[in-house]
Amino acid sequence: MSTRIERDGLPAWLLPVRDAAETVRPEQLSRFLPPAEGGRPSAVLMLFGEGPSGPDLLLIERARSLRSHAGQSSFPGGALDPEDGDPQGPGPVAAALREAWEETGLDPSGVQVFATLPALYIPVSRFVVTPVLGWWRRESPVGPVDQAETGAVFRVPIAELTDPANRARLRHPSGHLGPAFAVADRLVWGFTAGVIDRVLHHSGLERPWDTSRTLALSEEAIDLAQASLGRSGALLGDTPAAG
Repeated sequence: MSTRIERDGLPAWLLPVRDAAETVRPEQLSRFLPPAEGGRPSAVLMLFGEGPSGPDLLLIERARSLRSHAGQSSFPGGALDPEDGDPQGPGPVAAALREAWEETGLDPSGVQVFATLPALYIPVSRFVVTPVLGWWRRESPVGPVDQAETGAVFRVPIAELTDPANRARLRHPSGHLGPAFAVADRLVWGFTAGVIDRVLHHSGLERPWDTSRTLALSEEAIDLAQASLGRSGALLGDTPAAG
């Protein structure tokens, strides 16, 4: 498994994403930045591919039986293991590819890692997360490896993520507002939606959308959004996300 970053040889539509990743500053991605000390190093894989409906992004749904973040959509990823290497070096790339393999069965040899984003912080879990950006150069079969951990593996077309009808803001009980996407019959929110939102914005792929649309974070609201936003584009109701 190669942990080398290769910036060349990407499809033209992915070049703005690469260029944005190479120049974006941490504070342009989130107001939650790693503390000077502490935090658990981790990484996620933001994997772009070319699916039947055009450019897309690979996501997973966490098993609904888990104690934390049950049923949430996210990038493959997790904490760095000692064998992954230096968190300030190749460690995040190795961890992102390893976790993607463990969770989805993805063959890492088919992935070209072309950039990493600055490390971000999730205060509630104290994870210091490095998003690793990859191009699915040679696709391999994917699916839940352990259904006790991963409920589903799915691909979301970039066109659906940029469709204004599929976008809203999610209000957490703390009062924090963050982006959300109603796609693939699911609601993508939290850290994952925050990273997607900022990457779309800084790469110029974002389309204007109504940021006044808001949902309250509750099981009822999430179920409603999944049923009502999606393909119909209807937002009923008024969820935290990465800032």
